[in-house]
Amino acid sequence: MSPELTAFRLRISDLAIEQPHAYALWGDDLKLDYAELDAEIQLRQQVLKDLGAKVVAIALENGPDMLIWDLAILFEGLACLALPPFFSAAQRLHCLEQSQADLMIAEAHYETELEQAGFRSHEGFWVRQVRQPSPLPVGTAKLTFTSGTTGTPKGVCLSAHSVLSVARELYRASQSQQPRHHLSLLPLAILLENIGCYAALYAGAMLSVPSQREVGIQGASGVDLPRLLSTLKTRNPQSMILVPQLLLLLVSACEIGAFDASELRFIAVGGAKVTHELLLRAESVGIPVYEGYGLSECASVVALNRPGAHHPGSVGKPLPHVQIRLAEDGEVLIAGAGMLGYLGDTDGVPEWWPSGDLGEFDANGYLYLYGRKKHQFVTSYGRNVNPEWVEAELTQPGRIGQAFVYGEAMAHNHALLWPARPETTDLQIADAVAHANQALPDYARVHSWTRLEQPFTTGNGMATANGRPKRDAILAHYRHHFIEPTRAEDVQS
Repeated sequence: MSPELTAFRLRISDLAIEQPHAYALWGDDLKLDYAELDAEIQLRQQVLKDLGAKVVAIALENGPDMLIWDLAILFEGLACLALPPFFSAAQRLHCLEQSQADLMIAEAHYETELEQAGFRSHEGFWVRQVRQPSPLPVGTAKLTFTSGTTGTPKGVCLSAHSVLSVARELYRASQSQQPRHHLSLLPLAILLENIGCYAALYAGAMLSVPSQREVGIQGASGVDLPRLLSTLKTRNPQSMILVPQLLLLLVSACEIGAFDASELRFIAVGGAKVTHELLLRAESVGIPVYEGYGLSECASVVALNRPGAHHPGSVGKPLPHVQIRLAEDGEVLIAGAGMLGYLGDTDGVPEWWPSGDLGEFDANGYLYLYGRKKHQFVTSYGRNVNPEWVEAELTQPGRIGQAFVYGEAMAHNHALLWPARPETTDLQIADAVAHANQALPDYARVHSWTRLEQPFTTGNGMATANGRPKRDAILAHYRHHFIEPTRAEDVQS
């Protein structure tokens, strides 16, 4: 075991002795104390040892079962691939084939899918019938696939040391506020949420891990707000990790008296840019929110605001184990938290990882971000989307001639569409959009669209000579189509 992994394992063992009857995990119905958690981890480590697995994939609902298996895999020194519930079947198959996972722990409804992928049922698990040597770099503890900048996401290989260094620093960042109850709202398969749970266990806190059904989270971008607010009222957490869209819902609920934030002590927000206005609104209703920044290739978090070191509008200062500098063009370069490599990529990992984000430091060392070098956008739910992927799904069938898709910091992606033929009706365009959406995971789908009054051309300055859209020019001209109003009535509905 690496020193970080050894320290984390000892921490849980010590808590099982120091506070054996303090609750560690709270699921939908089940509660486990720290002594029971420690014992369960040991039992499952032995099961994994007996099965002889090297790479274990998990596709389970949020809950104690999911987290205990995750911890057992970590402490047994195996590689864990957690599959997000919002991935499409094609994406899950891609992840399983690329990783050559030899053991799968999954919900029953994945049976047909797993059989087609070459797995067979064995004593409650799914075992790959024909095993191949693991393609993962030595020392891989976490294999996390990007949320889908294209149809076939890339696998990021991370060591236990990288992941747990971040978890330890998140614990230290919130330590002064002493949150004793952390609520996990995001899917545990998301690396940020996974690491946040480790931080709560470092603190010896109670960790609520209700199912996504229980909290009203549906897919990558659906929220049943009354159910979410009911869960918050019942569980009364003191800390959470939120994406901007969830923060917006929480702030709006506070503003109309539908939620009381007085018990909250530390709310981390990340996954996408948070507007300064929203941060100020959160502060005014008493939500102690701290914005951070990171990326999967650097184990999720590299900078964070924290109590006593908080500049709203910035993403905070670099974590102690991380170094950040800026390239000549302003690109954020990161060292000290690097991945082991991309799955299947033999290229070496640079000492300074190019983030693709543009930023600057203020005189006090706080980092401010100003956008990405490439065209990829991040929705307000924290999902990465490459618009060219979605645009191809829209235009390739032939009904739609041109498409421009955008959803930066928005809850719903919007498309500008030009039909392939003038006689095409709006109903036919709607049918084409619905058809394209069937091939996309929900976070990448087009939720609304506008029929253009003219195509993108070199004449109007919105296309290059070879027909590619000039994105900055299009966005500047059609900016009004990409503004989502925030209304209190949305929270009440």
